[in-house]
Amino acid sequence: MKISVGADEQLPIVESTLNYLRKKGYESLWYGPERGKTKPWPEVARKVGKDVVEGRSQEGILFCWTGTGVSIAANKVRGIRAALCDDPETARGARDWNNANVLCLSMRRISEPMVTEILDAWFKHHYIPNPSDDACLAQINALDKERD
Repeated sequence: MKISVGADEQLPIVESTLNYLRKKGYESLWYGPERGKTKPWPEVARKVGKDVVEGRSQEGILFCWTGTGVSIAANKVRGIRAALCDDPETARGARDWNNANVLCLSMRRISEPMVTEILDAWFKHHYIPNPSDDACLAQINALDKERD
C-alpha cells in the first residue's frame, strides 16, 4: 500500500512515522522539506490530498505543529476526509465511522510512542458500510458538491 506523507518540517516525530511505515512494509511518498528546512503546510496538505483522490496513494498522513492547519487544508481537497487524531481511539473512530482517508497529527502534542499507537489503530481499522454512517457520509459528499 502507498501512503503519501507530508509535513511543513521534518522533525523527529515525522522521521519516526516514516520509519514505522518502512518497517510495516508500506511504500511512502514524501512531500516535505529536507531536515532543517520548511515548506508551507497548505502546499504539502494539497499534494497529499491530491495523491489520495487521484489514486497515486491509498491514504495520507500529514503533520504540522498543531495538526489543525494541515487538517483544514487537506479537507479543502474534494474527496478527502482528513481527521486530526491525538490518540488511538480517535484514529479508530475516524476510520470506523468517518471513513477517514488522511490522518493528521500534531508535531507538538504527539510523542513517538503515541504516534506508533495511533498508526497501529489507524491501519487496523477500516470503514464498514452501514446505513447510519453511510447517510452521514452522503451528507458530507453533498457538502462537497455545494462548493461548486
